[in-house]
Amino acid sequence: MQFADVLHLDTHGTDTFMGRGPRYPWGGLYGGQIVAQALQAATLTVEDRYRVHSLHAYFVRRGDHTEPIRFEVDRVRNGRSFTTRNVIARQAVGAILSLSASFCIDEEGPEVQTVVMPDVPPPDGLPSEVWSEMFDRRWVPGGRRQGRALAWMRMTQAVGDGSGAQAVALAYLSDDLPTDAVATLFPGAPSLEEFEGAFWSASLDHAIWFHRPLRAEDWHLHEFNCHGMLGSRGLSIGNVFTAAGVHVATITQEVLLRDARGHRGGQAPPG
Repeated sequence: MQFADVLHLDTHGTDTFMGRGPRYPWGGLYGGQIVAQALQAATLTVEDRYRVHSLHAYFVRRGDHTEPIRFEVDRVRNGRSFTTRNVIARQAVGAILSLSASFCIDEEGPEVQTVVMPDVPPPDGLPSEVWSEMFDRRWVPGGRRQGRALAWMRMTQAVGDGSGAQAVALAYLSDDLPTDAVATLFPGAPSLEEFEGAFWSASLDHAIWFHRPLRAEDWHLHEFNCHGMLGSRGLSIGNVFTAAGVHVATITQEVLLRDARGHRGGQAPPG
């Protein structure tokens, strides 16, 4: 499946859209894909003069790649400066994602950046390690250790010129690294190469603040740090920078991580 296919949603009644996703290497659907499609559905109901500045999502159930996904949009508010949308993504099992997105009109005002991009090697020359043809990911040397995940990422397929499409592309990428930051802090965790089969993980909730315009086809540094674990949950907080060090987005995600070793079939007990 091409990224253009992810962006394409069929209209299925008033403020209702249908989408699909491919089967990913681990089975089921990729959370970033569902977030991206839900944001795309919300964007389709908003005037072009508004751009998304934040989204907040809860992953409710695991998605099934063999079924279409129904996105139901609620036009919560149409304001002069801000517009709000709620989206529920459904399959036969019920809701699989709940997302709220806020859109705004850009205003003149001060622009201050206090977050500083880490001093890391550029992506050129670093090995590529990906699980999808839609994007490229290059880990920074030593970028996966002690609650940290640090990698260069970019879309490899055409995204589109509009700010909405670029934000949707970042939403697609945003679900990839948070689990890595959490996994490195799990007591007795094996190497990340041995992670699959040893642990059962799931994204619980997800938020993005879009600070500045971006081009998702360009290289961006994604820096995630796990701010701690409580029981089986870890909080991962990330910053996204352009190659020039401009801070374009902040991402947070709470990850559910369970030790599956000793459980039949490599599956953790049901939640």
